[in-house]
Amino acid sequence: MDIKQLITFHHAASTLNFTQTAKILNFAQSSVTAQIKGLEKEVGRPLFERLGKKLVLTEAGIQFKNYAEKMIRLSEEAIEAAQGEEELTGSLTIGAQESQCTYRLPSLLKEYKASFPKVKLIFRPAHSDEMARKQLMEGELDVAFIMDKSSQEGSLRMEKLVEEELKLVIAPDYPKKLLTVSDLVHETLLLTEVGCSYRDMFKDYLSSEGIFPSNQIEFGSIEAIKQCVIAGLGIALLPKMVVQKELNEGKMRELPFTPSTPPLFTHLAWHKDKQMTKPLGGFIELAREKIKSG
Repeated sequence: MDIKQLITFHHAASTLNFTQTAKILNFAQSSVTAQIKGLEKEVGRPLFERLGKKLVLTEAGIQFKNYAEKMIRLSEEAIEAAQGEEELTGSLTIGAQESQCTYRLPSLLKEYKASFPKVKLIFRPAHSDEMARKQLMEGELDVAFIMDKSSQEGSLRMEKLVEEELKLVIAPDYPKKLLTVSDLVHETLLLTEVGCSYRDMFKDYLSSEGIFPSNQIEFGSIEAIKQCVIAGLGIALLPKMVVQKELNEGKMRELPFTPSTPPLFTHLAWHKDKQMTKPLGGFIELAREKIKSG
């Protein structure tokens, strides 16, 4: 198999459409089909199957996709190493939760692109810290932002960047007078997805206080949670960076909340065996500089 086949397979596995893959790569569709058939012959198993009009990956295709991504990335790193100082290219795959992407990374990325203009940046949403860890371990991410209490974890390097302050927020005209956390027992909690570190911390804290709210709504979007708080639907615990603007504008009100739990930090994480390329090293160094300082 050659790198051209792997790149074609990667696009086909992402789009699940040979016609679209051909357009992306500027190939004839017959060329895409021939490359996939050649790859399947070499692998010894079908990588795709058709279910009616729908193209799907087989189990072998799902497994092969992970390795194809690694081989493509390794090829890019090899070219980068051979080119040395002359030209830094390749790609950097970054995992981050919505809060980091929206409120913390834009200025960092702008500065990074100024230093590494030819490095392709790929973002993969990490809806939970657990998902980000898994993707780092499987080589799907080069680096990720993880919010957690600990700083080291097995095969991952985790470097503390900043301590996160959490805010318990409600609508300014919330219909009930809430003074303490114990008042939350009959209120609706607006929660992020399972695996989010501050969701887990909040629920553990409430349980330790003997508080088990019966009404809970789970969201896949922090922005959706914020709008529901503003609308008076319930109460949420969110990072300060996410709600500071709304608090300043009077669109939200903060409730007293001082949990006796270890503080949460945003960490920069990468696999300990990951080759420290110049684009990756440059990103880590810039994240240290930008986020730690501010």
